[in-house]
Amino acid sequence: MNFADIIAQIRLKKSYLCIGLDTDIEKIPSSLQSASNPQLSFNKAIIDSTRDYCVSYKINTAFYEAQGVQGWEAMEETVKYVGNTHFIIADAKRGDIGNTADQYAKAFFDTMNFDAITLAPYMGKDSVDPFLKYQGKWSILLALTSNASAADFQFISNDQNFPLYKSVISQAQKWGTSKNIMFVVGATKTEYFSEVRKLIPEHFLLIPGIGAQGGDLAEVSRRSMNSSCGILVNSSRNIIYASSGDDFAQAAASEARKMQIQMSD
Repeated sequence: MNFADIIAQIRLKKSYLCIGLDTDIEKIPSSLQSASNPQLSFNKAIIDSTRDYCVSYKINTAFYEAQGVQGWEAMEETVKYVGNTHFIIADAKRGDIGNTADQYAKAFFDTMNFDAITLAPYMGKDSVDPFLKYQGKWSILLALTSNASAADFQFISNDQNFPLYKSVISQAQKWGTSKNIMFVVGATKTEYFSEVRKLIPEHFLLIPGIGAQGGDLAEVSRRSMNSSCGILVNSSRNIIYASSGDDFAQAAASEARKMQIQMSD
């Protein structure tokens, strides 16, 4: 899905919601535990109930890798089930170089047909180039994250008092364009959005951390949007685990709809 397609979906649905499918096998309702592939059954129900309210799904690959072959099958089949109607992100946080990066790119872009993948750019341009070779695909680079220990490295400054997260953004935007690179900026870092936008006014931001991690949707939206919207706001647990009962899909739809309404204002 290219830049124009994403913008068209945002305008059509009046939404920039990304739903995180962090599907923990232990949190799936008991009524699905006997299914041949509980993760896939859960995901299909969530997708059916929420697809009208979001423009993107983000699959956290760790929850599927942990289940071995069945988990990988659930991940692949989930991507197929979503189809080409939504922007599909592999939240894999890969970050290697050379032939290894080539194989990661092939796995997620060719074999599983994700639209995008999250990458840790610590090893530099070599770790991102293999993914940028794929036309119509996106590399989403970790820049400023929501976790408590983000400050361990991301705010370390050089001699020019330029913090590491700004160095990442400044360097990485030279590797590609606003049409194939996005950046992860956490929802709990709203006070830094203006600085980020000075560096990358046109790039999309993937913004996790709404809800369970404490991010406020209204504040995030006000501080981070650009003229074409330019943001995908992710919510995972608040939506997919809105209920632990058999009404989980309906509860997820209700939460997604609430966010979509707020986004449409």
